[in-house]
Amino acid sequence: MYHVLVRKLTDGTELRGRVVETEAYLGGEDKASHSAGGKHTERNTAMFMKPGIIYVYPVYCIYLCMNISSQGEGAAVLLRLLEPLSGQDVMRGLRVAKRKAGAKILKEKELCNGLSKLCQALDIQRCFDRRDLATDTEVSLERDPERETVCAGEVVSAPRIGVESHGEWATKPLCFYLRGHPCVSVLNRDAECQMQSSTDLHNTEMEMTV
Repeated sequence: MYHVLVRKLTDGTELRGRVVETEAYLGGEDKASHSAGGKHTERNTAMFMKPGIIYVYPVYCIYLCMNISSQGEGAAVLLRLLEPLSGQDVMRGLRVAKRKAGAKILKEKELCNGLSKLCQALDIQRCFDRRDLATDTEVSLERDPERETVCAGEVVSAPRIGVESHGEWATKPLCFYLRGHPCVSVLNRDAECQMQSSTDLHNTEMEMTV
């Protein structure tokens, strides 16, 4: 969290989106990961590279998802949702090109509110796979200048989406999103209530010690 994905187009236009929701995949031990059991393939090579390497893979043969390699053998972070910050008109044009004729006009919060949607809106292509975010000239990840610290209760930890068939790993709280953010469309009420209860208890304990 608290990073901005930046996409620089060939004409100099910059598309920016704040990271709002992610999922963590922990490598070999994580049965829901592409690298489960230490499986290393041509497709998931980026997951075994140093932290900060882009891992782009197709789903249903037509959509793309973007991940970033992280600490740990075969570990990566999946980008699920962005808040558009700049270049929204260009993003909307890129999204329209992938949608059916006559589809409704997209609201700003709908431009990047999904795995493949953010790839479409920022023109993240399959050829970006294995690029280094620290050195690439077309796509990078920057610290969010407006968000420096994490406030208590701001980030919700919940089970990941779409991994229900992976046993105990389906229930681990490895999906993270900013609570109350307008771009988040799928909320986990149980996780939010549990988090609120923990925050209230912590605040009560703090008040008792003052």
